[in-house]
Amino acid sequence: MFIFDAHIDTLQKLVQSNGLYDLASIPNTHVNLAKMQTAGLNAQIFAVFIPENYRHGLALHNASVMIDIFWQNMIKYTSELMPIMWQDELCLLTAETKRIGCILSIEGGEALEGRLENLRNFFRLGVRGLTLTWNNRNELADGVGEGEQASGLSEFGRQVVAEMNNLGMIIDVSHLAEKGFWDVLKISKFPVIASHSNSFARCQHRRNLNDKQITALADQGGVIGVNFCPAFLTNNPKTAAIDHVVSHIVHLIDVGGSEAVGLGSDFDGIASVPQGLEDISRVNEIITKLKNHGYPESVIEKVMGLNFLRVLKQVFPQKSL
Repeated sequence: MFIFDAHIDTLQKLVQSNGLYDLASIPNTHVNLAKMQTAGLNAQIFAVFIPENYRHGLALHNASVMIDIFWQNMIKYTSELMPIMWQDELCLLTAETKRIGCILSIEGGEALEGRLENLRNFFRLGVRGLTLTWNNRNELADGVGEGEQASGLSEFGRQVVAEMNNLGMIIDVSHLAEKGFWDVLKISKFPVIASHSNSFARCQHRRNLNDKQITALADQGGVIGVNFCPAFLTNNPKTAAIDHVVSHIVHLIDVGGSEAVGLGSDFDGIASVPQGLEDISRVNEIITKLKNHGYPESVIEKVMGLNFLRVLKQVFPQKSL
């Protein structure tokens, strides 16, 4: 079965590994090369997350370091990993493919430092997605952490959305305040994703999407990746388990349909994990849980990866000379 995880923060762990930038040997992480292989993972989006202490003048620099680490690993592990940047490369991704397809995405528009040319340069370095904000305000928009007074997209944010459409980049609305969410859906010519977000109806956390948002994103062909963060899964995070993840998947299918749901673990970006999903190697256990809920294999295949692959095929650019 094709398995695609739309969000991990392992590049940040590699940055913090005291020079040990090796995906195969890094210890004490939710994700490494062996665990990805054990999971039978076929595709993975690696987030370039910009920590708060780098968001004022050093965001571009910090992002560049993580992008270099990503490419170091792509070069070192050519038999195990393959970078995915173009539509024709997406065709190489199947459940039978032995190499894991790896996609770069930036988490936080701070990395652009207010300039469209930086977006285009990131694209040239292989970046194919952007989570417009983290929880706070940046030059593009307000994040969910700005509360009830949060605004929508800035003029620069609107320019970024339009340019991402032109380039063939995935627009990610996870972390974005609701006004900005609606602005993006109004502006974007292509489906957008919420790479690591859950259902507000199942857990009343500011990071989760309400049913109206879920329906609208689904109606435009987008996909929501269920996040494994315990605080986003249940109002009692200490009890979080794999069944809570499945509960969110079930609700998202009920509200948005079977083509609107995927996986966005947030591994290595979360401090704790749900019981039964201790690291990426356990992710295929969701398949058994969904079978027990009576879903046919065709629906499970969509949730486990085919939905996100479909969106990438719709958005990614053709390779040009």
